Amino acid sequence: MNVYKVAFVSLGCAKNLVNTEQMAALVRQAGHQIVPDAEGADVCVLNTCGFIDSAKREAIDHILYLAHLKEEGQLKKLLVAGCLSQRYRDDIRSELPEVDGMLGTGSYTDVVEAIEAVMEGESPERFGDISHTYEDGERMVSTVPWSAYLKIAEGCDNYCAFCIIPYLRGHYRSRSMESLLAEARKLSEAGVKELIVIAQDITRYGMDLYHKPMLAALLEELCKLDFHWIRLHYLYPDLVTDELIDVIAAHDQILNYLDIPIQHCNDRILKAMCRRGTKDQISRLFAKLRARLPGLVLRTSLICGLPGEGEAEFEELCAFLEEQRIERAGVFQFSPEEGTKAVEMPDQVDPEVAQRRVELAVDLQSRIMDEWNESRLGETLEVLCEGFDEEMGCYVGRSRADSVDIDGKVYFTAAGEVVPGTFVYVTVTELVDGDLMGEFEEEAAL
Repeated sequence: MNVYKVAFVSLGCAKNLVNTEQMAALVRQAGHQIVPDAEGADVCVLNTCGFIDSAKREAIDHILYLAHLKEEGQLKKLLVAGCLSQRYRDDIRSELPEVDGMLGTGSYTDVVEAIEAVMEGESPERFGDISHTYEDGERMVSTVPWSAYLKIAEGCDNYCAFCIIPYLRGHYRSRSMESLLAEARKLSEAGVKELIVIAQDITRYGMDLYHKPMLAALLEELCKLDFHWIRLHYLYPDLVTDELIDVIAAHDQILNYLDIPIQHCNDRILKAMCRRGTKDQISRLFAKLRARLPGLVLRTSLICGLPGEGEAEFEELCAFLEEQRIERAGVFQFSPEEGTKAVEMPDQVDPEVAQRRVELAVDLQSRIMDEWNESRLGETLEVLCEGFDEEMGCYVGRSRADSVDIDGKVYFTAAGEVVPGTFVYVTVTELVDGDLMGEFEEEAAL
């Protein structure tokens, strides 16, 4: 058997990264060599995102860069996998001849066969059933040793008007409790201290397999393992049940950090988005969560410029942000995605108007976050040290309020060495460009 050097590049979300890790494990099990860089590899597998325009542009830029490596003789073959190939296979085939083969989102497990086929001069295109994928395989975990993702489900059944994900990833499929706990146990035994539970909608976990929401039960079991932090992404507001809140409140391991994408607050816009629930229901949920979970940090996602959004609806959104004081919010401009309901809606908003609204909402949210950060001055926070930042000349880490890659950092000085992956207590002394600066107090007892 020929042994090939295979590089992986993963774009987009953490859920995509898990699929990349599964593909890498299959390739390694088949006897091929995983290499860190496409430069010098036999094959590069590019796992793409195709969610919105910016993600598509990033994917195409990567394809062109890898094509350049091929031209220079530094890479032999290029396989494109994931959402972009699932969505635009015909365009890739006709417009990007540099791509040697494609894998759709239903065919990740065909990666070994595809690699061997491209190296034999073939042009494999594997597009299996996106609603019947195998999610329980081994992973070659690529994150830092102390943090890892646990993807508990694939696909989505929400069919929001603006979102293409269900058409690229298929129907919602929960993984079995047994497979998840077995995987989590391995991660714990490998030294992972921060487990990030992810799916397109984690609150719907178990509805298909067990005919009732099972996230609370799953979290109860995960808390029996040796994780110090369990972080939750993403919760759909209508299924954040009292039972789930009770479980979060009962376990210090489960962080009082909840990522609940609401997308908007205006009732008419929410209905147009095909979102379940109303502004009043969202407000009451947030109030309940803050009452039950001390020190709660909420994260949400918002869209400006959905067709039909006028100035009144946008102003209502801004007033909602002022009222709710949400600690973390990502604000996005509506992206008209072909194949979604929203692209066919009347009253499309001028992109420049939508962009202006995004800028205004971002400015408002930045002020809210700055004011919240100022309120943390003098507090002593538990921080997960991620290493020494040479540029800042001090250590850097994340607090309970900061998720991987999307939130801020905590920089801190320490008299002695702090090993990456260690939990420490840091007293906040100042703010630096939206991040926190502080002083090491002591190592946390785990």
